[in-house]
Amino acid sequence: MKIVITSLSSKYIHSSLAPWYLLAGIREYSSFGDRYDVKICEGTINEKTEAVLDRITAENPDVVGVSCYIWNIDMVYELTALIRQRLPNCKIVLGGLEVSYNSTEVMSLHPEIDFVICGEGEKPFAVLCDSLYAVGNRENSEYQKLNLSQYGIATREVSDAEPFVTDELPPTPFGKEYFESLNSRIAYIETSRGCPFRCAFCLSGRCGGVRFWPIERAKQEILLLSHSGTKTIKFVDRTFNANRDRAYELWKFIIESRKVTKEIPEGVCFHFEVAGDLLDEKSLELLKGAPVGLIQLEIGLQSFNEDTLSAINRKTNIERLCENIKSLLSFGNMHIHIDLIAGLPKEDLESFKESFNTAYNLKPHALQLGFLKLLHGADMREDPKKYPCTFSDKAPYEVISTPCLTPEDIRALKGVEDICDRVCNSGRFVRTINYLDESRKAIKPFDFYDAFAQYLNRVSGEDFSGVGVSLDNYTELFWGFLHEYDSMTSEVQLDFEIIRDLLVIDRLTTNASGRTPDFLKVEDDRLKKVKVYLEQSEEHKPPKATRRGMAILYSTSQVLFVDYTEKNPVTGMYDARYIDLEEALKGYEELVQ
Repeated sequence: MKIVITSLSSKYIHSSLAPWYLLAGIREYSSFGDRYDVKICEGTINEKTEAVLDRITAENPDVVGVSCYIWNIDMVYELTALIRQRLPNCKIVLGGLEVSYNSTEVMSLHPEIDFVICGEGEKPFAVLCDSLYAVGNRENSEYQKLNLSQYGIATREVSDAEPFVTDELPPTPFGKEYFESLNSRIAYIETSRGCPFRCAFCLSGRCGGVRFWPIERAKQEILLLSHSGTKTIKFVDRTFNANRDRAYELWKFIIESRKVTKEIPEGVCFHFEVAGDLLDEKSLELLKGAPVGLIQLEIGLQSFNEDTLSAINRKTNIERLCENIKSLLSFGNMHIHIDLIAGLPKEDLESFKESFNTAYNLKPHALQLGFLKLLHGADMREDPKKYPCTFSDKAPYEVISTPCLTPEDIRALKGVEDICDRVCNSGRFVRTINYLDESRKAIKPFDFYDAFAQYLNRVSGEDFSGVGVSLDNYTELFWGFLHEYDSMTSEVQLDFEIIRDLLVIDRLTTNASGRTPDFLKVEDDRLKKVKVYLEQSEEHKPPKATRRGMAILYSTSQVLFVDYTEKNPVTGMYDARYIDLEEALKGYEELVQ
């Protein structure tokens, strides 16, 4: 029997664990696995559906399994309808979070779907394949009479099935074929499944508590992935430090494997989602000693409104959380990413502004302003009386309004989200933003970025999306906004000679082209002389075959030069170096004499 397992990632750079878990499940649990020819067909939602279709149907499969998530479900339905047209006898199986809690609806709206696997899929998919094989080949009556719903498998006859959960340890997905397919993409690893919390907007705590894989297996898989050619390994554990001692042991193993045994190569980093308030002093002290760039932490704040946190069943020690984030950032060796969610209950625009301002003032490397998604199976979708709101009926089911937020409020938040991503999270304006933060202390961060969003809408004539806008053009828009803002706001007095220089530094330290945007250039013959001096000076000449960016800074009478060799693994910046302008000109004169 020919089986194709398909996943559609959001971008090519992302790999997927799901199909490889299903393949490992067939090999572990199937009674007829040695008679199956199983192929993995990975794709992305950015491909043409027909291209993915061609790859699948070229295999002429008897069974096609597809992993479903909010980012790919629309393409999945388009794809499966086309598969049914080309392969009318093929059995089509869906699985994944997006279909685990609404199987009856899925099968009612999509007649091409034969089965939906609800919950964990490793064992159920193997059992389903065996059942199909047994029926098709008239053997093994046990499989022909099997009650599939006990494995969380919804059928045309019984379309509603409880999600399957087991205490069994799933087989490792990291076989030879997985590593052959990875091709330097972001790799994912799972060392536990489930979550100890039951947040009303999330599914991770829906099926029981947390199951932890044996720690020696986790260590072995960490080392395997670190030698796979990937540069980023992301843990999909929903709250990695739910068990503090276990998290400590794995972090200690990773740090020592880089620093001491050298088993983890340079350049590989590990990304974890953690509960910031659960970090204890012992863990903080350990993380403080981690090599620069080895570890990234993503910390879900969601909100600083205690009524909101209570309404979504989330317990957070806010004071401890803030202190821990400050400590982590002070170490300077890790990229720290924090999240807020707009649209949660009991949080209106003013409350969210305060949450944003509090999070922003912590100065993380990235502040993600996300919007509530009403997921199938989550409490906030299942109980609309308790959690009233309107949301899109199309994936990703994003909130439109709540009793506390109007559609206009949501649109305003969208504008700030876009600016936060482009100006703050991109890391391209760090020095400029730090100067502006100091200059506008009387004006809160949210109000400042909201004013920029309104400016962009006004000058573009419509809701500004930024799509197709080059970095040069966006920077010039930012420059224009600052001039207007300075002229209209008495609380802020900006020095545009300083801002020009800071924008130049930001640009040259984050973009290896070495090019200054045209609107920031100053025609100055002295720059040519300085360039000659710096390229010939024994002290300052660049390494062989190294591109260099260079500019005169007028607010400090200095020359900035940046050699594009190595980026800082935490900030993503190249090192900025400075020399006094008069010193450089004097050096040039001595050279030409």
